[in-house]
Amino acid sequence: MKRHSIAPRPDWQQKVQELGMVWHSVRLEDGTELPYWNESAYYQFTADQIDEIERDSEALHQLFLAAGQHVIDENRFGEFGIPEFVVPLIKRAWNEEPPALNHGRFDLAYNGTGRVKLLEYNCDTPTSMFEAAVVQWNWKEEVFPTHDQFTSLHDKLLARWQHIAPQLKSRRVHFTHMNDAAGEDTLTTTYLRDLAVQAGLDTEPVFIQDIGWDKKRKRFVGFQDEPIDVLYHLYPWEWLANEDFGPHIVECYDKMQWIEPIWKMLWSNKAILPVLWELNPGHPNLLPTYFEPRSKDYVKKPKLAREGANITVVRNGEAVEETAGDYGEEGYVYQDLYPIPNFSGNYPIIGSWMVDGWAAGMGIREGNGLVTGNTGRFVPHIFSKR
Repeated sequence: MKRHSIAPRPDWQQKVQELGMVWHSVRLEDGTELPYWNESAYYQFTADQIDEIERDSEALHQLFLAAGQHVIDENRFGEFGIPEFVVPLIKRAWNEEPPALNHGRFDLAYNGTGRVKLLEYNCDTPTSMFEAAVVQWNWKEEVFPTHDQFTSLHDKLLARWQHIAPQLKSRRVHFTHMNDAAGEDTLTTTYLRDLAVQAGLDTEPVFIQDIGWDKKRKRFVGFQDEPIDVLYHLYPWEWLANEDFGPHIVECYDKMQWIEPIWKMLWSNKAILPVLWELNPGHPNLLPTYFEPRSKDYVKKPKLAREGANITVVRNGEAVEETAGDYGEEGYVYQDLYPIPNFSGNYPIIGSWMVDGWAAGMGIREGNGLVTGNTGRFVPHIFSKR
């Protein structure tokens, strides 16, 4: 695993925009604009390293299956801060397995020599999907056409849409997300809409704030009061459940389908990390994680935080790095500190993508500190063909 500097393509902004990546730079509060898509560097792996990442990712998926079943069997929902009114729906969805993409992104620490270490799992509303599936492959084909890249995400997502399409209540699927100024949620949702269209489905966009509730029909409705039969939501389940309309989810649960399903509240919650360690102590792909600190070197993470918010890195009992945010009331987990590789001040996190239990490629985001937040850069990768 090596990091190389390289000259960006002279017209890289135009090239990624033509692919549909309008969100390729981050504007800071002081007006400075930094590239989010960063092709001034790339990471190089061996084929054996890619095999290891793929193998370990699929092993982690099996651990999550067992951990989810354990939480349900032992009724440990209270440790996750999950509202009681949705627990029966989680149990139903887990057992019934409604149509779903079953996709997600493991965030992994990896130094190229040891085993990958799980940091967390983003499987409810995972982003950086389009970059991993399309943009970096386009870059590779132009810059390193004789090399390979670990990415089958596009093909696997399309195949999954094609598989679940006949099982849906309607050929029309509504897609919702927040109207984000940066455009990241818009990009991710638009990409998934395009894949759904390729699978033969009709799609309808609707911002989350424009979804209404029809009291007479007891249905969620779209912008023109049309009933929503199938809803893809890039909006976290914990937010949905805690909105004013949250209880309506129970009222209309049997009238519509949600993609992804509500059982994802288990895996996307960092409370699953101590459960995983409890069930698999010493597992080579896990880091010791608890509901209270047990060492002097750890990372304190809110159970429901996103984009690196409200994280505290502790060394020798003292905080060495902290991030701000609005999370934490739900409680914390404490994960043993693991040394992220440092490439001249760049700290890479591997996002290993999963689709229905199978490894589907990866994307790399790097930051300048121990916590990778929403300004972390996406850097492409290659590996040598055998």
